Amino acid sequence: MQKIKPCLWFDGQAREAAEFYVSVFGGDSRIVDVTYYTEASPGEPGTVLTVDFVLVGQEYTALNGGPQFTFSEAVSLSVDCADQAEVDTLWAKLTEGGEESMCGWLKDRYGMSWQIVPRALREVLSDPDKAKAERAMKAMLGMRKLDVRALRDA
Repeated sequence: MQKIKPCLWFDGQAREAAEFYVSVFGGDSRIVDVTYYTEASPGEPGTVLTVDFVLVGQEYTALNGGPQFTFSEAVSLSVDCADQAEVDTLWAKLTEGGEESMCGWLKDRYGMSWQIVPRALREVLSDPDKAKAERAMKAMLGMRKLDVRALRDA
């Protein structure tokens, strides 16, 4: 068991969201456990309370906590992408029903913020040629979905 595990607060969509995330990432992603509200709890007895799930080896809990709290960009999940194909695939799946933002950020259909980041971004931003790194930064700041070729060409 992972010592620290993010808990994501939803308003009734915890199971749906967890199943969606597992379908997006595949591989070592799965639903691990589901708990339900009881007569003694504040929620509707028999409805989903929590869903424990794994995305590519990382454990999470989705909680149906109610409408009191919502996601904000102050917390996001950053995804290391091997190449442009992975960026494109994840971007398409996660923005479906959600919305694009700037610099590789998006919100999915549940309001969760994600950063879809190609490994090449770190390479170009840490280039020893400071002018090249600055051009890459400027290029990134003008993008929504990150474009590896454009970053490298900058």
